[in-house]
Amino acid sequence: MPDVAEPAKAPLLTLHENPFCLLGATTRDNAQRVIELADEKALSLDDEVCRKARSDLTTPRLRVAAEVAWLPGIAPGKAEQLVSTIRENPLEVANDAGLPTLVRVNLMAAALQCEEDRPGGDFALLPAGEAAGFILKFAHLIEAMDLEAVRRDINEDRVVSGFPEIRGIDQIESELASLRRRYRGFVINALDRMPADRLVETMREAVLIDTDDGEKHATSFVDELVDAYEERVRAFLTDEMDKIEKLIELGKSTARQGSTAIAPVISGIEEVAAKWVKVAAPVHMSLKARGLDHDLSQRIAYGIRSLGFALFKDHGMLDEPQRITALLQRLFAYVPDVSATLDEDATQIKGLVAAKAKAEADREEWIKSITYSTDIGLVLKKRMAISLDGIEISGSKFPLDSVTRVKWGAVNRSVNGIPTGTTYTIAVGDGRYEAAQTLSNKTKFQAFTQCLWRAVCVRLMTEMVQALREGRELRCGNTVVSDLGVTLRKHRFLKSSEKVFCDWFHIKTWHAQGAYWIGSQSDSKVYETMPYLHTWNVHLLEHLISTKFKSGDRKLSDLLK
Repeated sequence: MPDVAEPAKAPLLTLHENPFCLLGATTRDNAQRVIELADEKALSLDDEVCRKARSDLTTPRLRVAAEVAWLPGIAPGKAEQLVSTIRENPLEVANDAGLPTLVRVNLMAAALQCEEDRPGGDFALLPAGEAAGFILKFAHLIEAMDLEAVRRDINEDRVVSGFPEIRGIDQIESELASLRRRYRGFVINALDRMPADRLVETMREAVLIDTDDGEKHATSFVDELVDAYEERVRAFLTDEMDKIEKLIELGKSTARQGSTAIAPVISGIEEVAAKWVKVAAPVHMSLKARGLDHDLSQRIAYGIRSLGFALFKDHGMLDEPQRITALLQRLFAYVPDVSATLDEDATQIKGLVAAKAKAEADREEWIKSITYSTDIGLVLKKRMAISLDGIEISGSKFPLDSVTRVKWGAVNRSVNGIPTGTTYTIAVGDGRYEAAQTLSNKTKFQAFTQCLWRAVCVRLMTEMVQALREGRELRCGNTVVSDLGVTLRKHRFLKSSEKVFCDWFHIKTWHAQGAYWIGSQSDSKVYETMPYLHTWNVHLLEHLISTKFKSGDRKLSDLLK
């Protein structure tokens, strides 16, 4: 596994270190025969080793550990044959499906231990899929062991050897738990002998299959292997996480330089994060199946997500956050809470991208709708134009956002009662200047005012209503407009006029004599007249009041809703 300081290990016991194997005893030899065999072996083995092996096999309480770690339920001759051939072809011998479950477990453990004694052993050279299959078979056999069956097999041999039978399964359960811990160490050691890439792939394959891609609980033995794996790769993951976090900070500081500058930083994050997740994948799937969180994964995923958020919030980027979210969805699909958050992000970003596309399309349409250009006059032609670049009228130019007032209207002319035509006038102004153009072509007049309405008037009306909401009053000719109504004049014969306030529910409006009129519903002497050709922004006020009448709102600023 990747470089880490290994925890202290418990002594590992193999079949060849078992007291039965050391003394050449069988499970059916009585105590006297065991003592004789120990005396014989003392001539070739260490005396202390022989004494301990003799004690382990002749003391009923100690004997259980040796029996559980041996080959219970197998005839002595068969047991001897298996032990002698395990070194020659360990992986195949351990794969004999006709043997009792505990015997198969012990043989598979011995096979792993035999491979440790052979540099470049078969297990270390197995393809990831085959190695994962061996581990899963081992794990499932351990999970499938029947304690009662083990007790029965041991007691059958004890009846023959003269040792007292085991009454309950408590001691067997305890010894098997200890054996399980040792065997987990065998698997970890076997994995450690693999090249790093194959080790990671073996663990990924094993967890993928055992959890059904993170959808169901794995065997507890595989979960324990994953926990050991996570502990041993944590230093690598932490080091790579530091690299990613530095790239995130670099991305945030580089973003102000634009998309071109941030692109290689995101590529760097993708590369390091992909390598990080490849190592962490077994942990991700296992913890997902167990319903647990992985702290480092959450830290990295939300850290990278914060970069995407900063790019959007602080720099108005959308393509880059979308790229980051897609990356995180691909890499952290096995981290449930992160995955759910990223799905929400993806939905929001998709909506933002769609909104951006619509806004761009709407803007293009708006630009097209406000663009108009024509020449006025037959000989001394004057250009009259409106576009995104501004308004050109009567030799003057106004940027669109500088325009603060507009007016237009028509005058029907006649001589001796005979109509001689209609002239049209359009005027715009900013804070200092104004310019007007008179023309006789109705089509050009209508085309220009339509563009003027979209380009300038909508903005001016919004500003007017916003000013009313803030408590300010507007003046249109002699009419004073507030959010709740208008202040009009009461006209009296040979007397000075009197100011009268009328709310929006007590006024009426009409058109007459080329002007817009506002009057009181209850007093015909209370009114104001605003000629279209001489009153700035009267068309805008007329439109706002008309819209307000349709809405029935109490305030004019309620139109902002």
